[in-house]
This record gives sequence, C-alpha cells and structure tokens, in this order.
Amino acid sequence: MTKHVGSCLCGTVRFEVHGDFDSFYLCHCEYCQKDTGSAHAANLFSQSAKLTWLAGADAVTSFTLPGTRHNKSFCRSCGSALPSTQLTDQLVVPAGCLDTEVSVLPTAHIFTSSRAVWDGAIGDVPEFEGLPE
Repeated sequence: MTKHVGSCLCGTVRFEVHGDFDSFYLCHCEYCQKDTGSAHAANLFSQSAKLTWLAGADAVTSFTLPGTRHNKSFCRSCGSALPSTQLTDQLVVPAGCLDTEVSVLPTAHIFTSSRAVWDGAIGDVPEFEGLPE
C-alpha cells in the first residue's frame, strides 16, 4: 500500500494518505482557476485511500460553492489547499500539498472549454530555475 505525506505551507497541518490514487486530473474549470489563482488545479482522486490528519486538523476548514459540488479544503492559517472528503466516497488531494513524490502522471485535462487563453501559449516561454534577475 502506498503512503503519501503532506502539509500546508505554514506547517500547521500535516497528514498522511494510505492507498493508491485512481486518477490525476488537471482541471481547467472556472472554479478551479479562481480557487487556485492559476490556470488549473492538479488534483489526485481516490475511492479507497484513507486520510489521516497528523497535526492541525482543527486548522482545516472547507468551502463549498453554493449550488455546486465544487469544494475546497484549506489551512485557515496560510490558505494552502488541503485534501477534501466532501465528495461522497471520494478523497480529493491537491497534488501540490504532498511532500512525497507523486509517481503517477496526470490522467487527463478536464473542463478544457474553460481553459485560460494564456495557458495554451506557455510552451515557448523561457524557463529559469529560480526568480530571474
């Protein structure tokens, strides 16, 4: 059984996920763009993995967009995205909150009709290992 460890940016919340991920979606919906502040969310999904909060469970809060299934769990101290169990029988883990390496590649891009225009043109932009001078 695979074990993943993760945390929030400030370190208040720490958790483990035991089990395998069924899918890894890059979601381009407007809701994910808004709540990540980026072109897409990168979420791992599992129907069987188990989530255990190691520290800071009381600092985890959730928001569900009224009238939708869109949910986000996050640290109330630093705002980092955290795993969510709000979908019935589905654990959703933002890939960026994991401290262990994710060995699976994304399964698919979803909600591409909402893809940010600038997201499709980033293949040719320069790359830097740090902040450019």
